[in-house]
Amino acid sequence: MKKLLIALVTLLPSLAMAASGHGVHLESANVDLHDKASLERGVDLFQHYCSGCHSTQYQRYERVATDLGISNDDMRNKYMFTNAKIGDLMENAIPTADAAKWFGAAPPDLTLVARVRGADWVYSYLKGFYADETRPFGANNTVFPLVGMPHVLQDLQGLATPHYEKKVIDGVETMELVGLNPATGGKMSAEEYDQAVRDITGFLVYSAEPVQLEREALGWWVLGFLFIFFIIAYLLKKEYWKDVH
Repeated sequence: MKKLLIALVTLLPSLAMAASGHGVHLESANVDLHDKASLERGVDLFQHYCSGCHSTQYQRYERVATDLGISNDDMRNKYMFTNAKIGDLMENAIPTADAAKWFGAAPPDLTLVARVRGADWVYSYLKGFYADETRPFGANNTVFPLVGMPHVLQDLQGLATPHYEKKVIDGVETMELVGLNPATGGKMSAEEYDQAVRDITGFLVYSAEPVQLEREALGWWVLGFLFIFFIIAYLLKKEYWKDVH
């Protein structure tokens, strides 16, 4: 419980900054937690592109492997890039002090981000990067304005450019961001990148509450038990009361 509270506190600064983007239209993530192949692709992408800075430190490698049907050998060989053991928590590779020095603040743990912000927010955030030379890493974000991190998936997506329109507010002419022009220079098509982002989002949704994979299956058994119990109880009631009537 103490670690869980620490994780929430760690997320608060970034979430407070993100609040300014609450009016932005969020795209639907359409995450399917039954698609184990998508979840494993999400693990792959997260570990290769995100885990250097961001941890999911309330999740264990072994638990992920078990839940997603990944063998321990594949987990070690494909998705573990530190000296961690299979039963260890999924820590990030960069020391917190170094990350804080380079980025101005330590990158938050992402175990709970999908639960706190929602799948649509995560999905839209990963699709919301665009070129902005005024930012330290050359990128800004439609969902999280003035974001303090680079577009780590730029190699896959490329980089979109902003589309501005003139707006006059109280007699003052301003340029307002109204959308993004399609990204160019990436390895993936727009459709492929959408799926990649959906895969990452799915993994983070799963990480935020791993038990939900079991809960739905267990729920059907519980409903089945209650249905059978109701029939037995009804028949028993009839048997008890037949002599009374």
